[in-house]
Amino acid sequence: MTDLDDHGRPEPPLDATEADTLLGFLDFHRATLEWKTRGLTDDQLRTTLPPSTMSLGGLLKHLALVEDHWFAEVAGGAPEPEPWASVDWTADREWDWHSAAQDPGDALRALWAASVARSRAVTDRLLAEGPGALGRLHARPNGRTQFSLRWILTHMVEEYARHNGHADLLRESIDGSVGE
Repeated sequence: MTDLDDHGRPEPPLDATEADTLLGFLDFHRATLEWKTRGLTDDQLRTTLPPSTMSLGGLLKHLALVEDHWFAEVAGGAPEPEPWASVDWTADREWDWHSAAQDPGDALRALWAASVARSRAVTDRLLAEGPGALGRLHARPNGRTQFSLRWILTHMVEEYARHNGHADLLRESIDGSVGE
């Protein structure tokens, strides 16, 4: 049974396998993003803190993209899912960030949640393959670079931790809410 903190986030395990420890920290950080975006209106999710153009809605969409890239595409070997597959990334390399301002908050939350669910399914499937699953290499679609599931999980903890720092500042600027 996982303990939840005052904000509903699962506490990472203190004594667990390597995979369970990595997943525990990743789920904690995913829950932190959910907490930082919880209860906000569409306009509040679009709020920026100049000079940056980053918003909490943009964070949701960006992290949905990152989840799908690393887990569905790289680790899972699946084609890039929508909405990412239809994007003209050469026209706007920051499309995930920019387009979030036109999306309703519920749609952003659903997009992110669906990406996280796909990521969890891929991770569960790979870990079920048994010993060595964390170290097995997975190629990017271009095939030139390979990454282990261990690296992907560690990178995702880092990605969320960095962006949750941004989320702290953005949320505080919106309504004064603070907390780790």
